[in-house]
Amino acid sequence: MSLRIGDEAPNFTAQTTEGPIDFHKWIGDQWTILFSHPKDFTPVCTTELGYMARIKPEFDKRNCKIIGLSVDSIEDHRKWANDIKETQGAAPNYPIIGDSHFEVAKLYDMLPATVSGDAKKRTPAENATVRSVFLVGPDKKIKLIFLYPMTTGRNFDEVLRALDSIQLTAKHKVATPANWKQGQDVIIAGSLSDEDARKQFPEGWQAPKPYLRIVHQPR
Repeated sequence: MSLRIGDEAPNFTAQTTEGPIDFHKWIGDQWTILFSHPKDFTPVCTTELGYMARIKPEFDKRNCKIIGLSVDSIEDHRKWANDIKETQGAAPNYPIIGDSHFEVAKLYDMLPATVSGDAKKRTPAENATVRSVFLVGPDKKIKLIFLYPMTTGRNFDEVLRALDSIQLTAKHKVATPANWKQGQDVIIAGSLSDEDARKQFPEGWQAPKPYLRIVHQPR
């Protein structure tokens, strides 16, 4: 199953380092980042899990939960957490899904449906495609998908920036331009006619082109 933006995030039940969850129920009415890893005790992922632990308060401010996934057991996740704390200065402070039977990885199209066997015997390279970030909204729909190769550490500051944009544009009829950051000017959505835009933005806008209507970020 190929997942796209706008699809419902597949639901699942799983064991995590913080106990069993039903994914949709666990999300509740919040936003959620699900980010996955090919195997425990891998170098790039060690830095990523630690960084996410350090910036978790930023996601908390945005009403966004974090959950990790790695194609290994809960027992291994807990051992790995000690290494993460030792080397990165922070242990994971969010749940990590145990996926040693590849169920969630296959459900989210990160591994082929034919994959089976003992997770411990698989190499990180065999699980290389388990390097995804999914942003899921309170409506349980997928809002964003990032895919990364194993050798490139993920930019979670960009995930935060994208989350800010998606939350803003879900609330207001605007879009954000290239490299937009919180507080900068935005673009009136193309779906809004000039007549309706005047009601939404009575202060007016700058329009270097009729289709490019720039306004201050709504609050």
